[in-house]
Amino acid sequence: MRATQVVIDLAALRHNLARARAAAPGSRVLAAIKANGYGHGMLRVARALDDADGFGVACLAEAIQLREAGVTQPVVLLEGFFGADELEAIARHRFIPAVHNLAQLEQLEQARLSQPLTVWLKVDSGMHRLGFPLQQARAAWQRLHACPSVAEVTGCMTHLANADNLDDSFTATQIAEFHRHTAGLPGQRSIANSAALLGWPESHSDWVRPGIMLYGISPLLGGRGEQHGLKPVMTLRSELIAVNHLKRGEAVGYGGAFVCPEDMTVGVVAAGYGDGYPRHVPNGVPVLVNGRRAPLIGRVSMDMLTVDLRGQPGARPGDPVVLWGEGLPVEEIAEHAGTIAYELLCRVMPRVDAVENGA
Repeated sequence: MRATQVVIDLAALRHNLARARAAAPGSRVLAAIKANGYGHGMLRVARALDDADGFGVACLAEAIQLREAGVTQPVVLLEGFFGADELEAIARHRFIPAVHNLAQLEQLEQARLSQPLTVWLKVDSGMHRLGFPLQQARAAWQRLHACPSVAEVTGCMTHLANADNLDDSFTATQIAEFHRHTAGLPGQRSIANSAALLGWPESHSDWVRPGIMLYGISPLLGGRGEQHGLKPVMTLRSELIAVNHLKRGEAVGYGGAFVCPEDMTVGVVAAGYGDGYPRHVPNGVPVLVNGRRAPLIGRVSMDMLTVDLRGQPGARPGDPVVLWGEGLPVEEIAEHAGTIAYELLCRVMPRVDAVENGA
């Protein structure tokens, strides 16, 4: 078996859900598990979070996987439906689509379903991605309420553009405008993503929609999960498969991108961009070898990367290596890679075996 694995800590996942509940004690929790549970395995995550009040996914295919696996909680289709041909399956499985544009509304009005749907109305409060414009929210709600294919409009939801920046006043503006334009409409409200859940208490409302925080990652700019009492769920780990003793002036890896400044020991780790580790990280990015930091050197290749072992003269092939996770925040690696933790988690490749802890 290849050494590279992801360890999924299910106890940490449940801990993070409890942290979300503690941060918004008056709200129900719609756990976002789209994109294969942010790379952690959607079904695995759903089973571990069986006390969540509901689940949020991106599309019908993800939702059907949940039902076929025996998940009975409410499932919200956060992007709604992509055509009228999906509506009967949505009705049969009791999924709850977010209706966010006029075309969807018209398809509902024209549909003849075996049973009517429960829906959310998605309102664009300023992100300008999905949702009815604020000025159209009331009319859209009234049409949904009158639609024979709709049994219930659960309420109104919106999404925040800049909630990860606690210094950006636009979040407060979005929240205020959303409430102003939906005032008096029956039903519940859902505003908060992970960042708003932790940083903007006024956004909590009836439902919160934690996503990245469930996986132990800070949703706030420059933050680390541990600062919010979160625990990392995914650890990407491997091991040393070679330890080489090189001379001053010898080059390492493709293109000779690193030249040894002195006689030194270089370790080869069985992980690379073919496993989902970012190829373009610079020299110096840390990994943990035997629980201690060691800097990456040279180019990341498909199946391997190399590390400077001058600080660990006793390192041997077979020694454990952590690429991110327990003891090494994935947020830190993402910053070096010029991206966000979400992307790294979602890009772990299928060939990497997953191991569960804390079941």
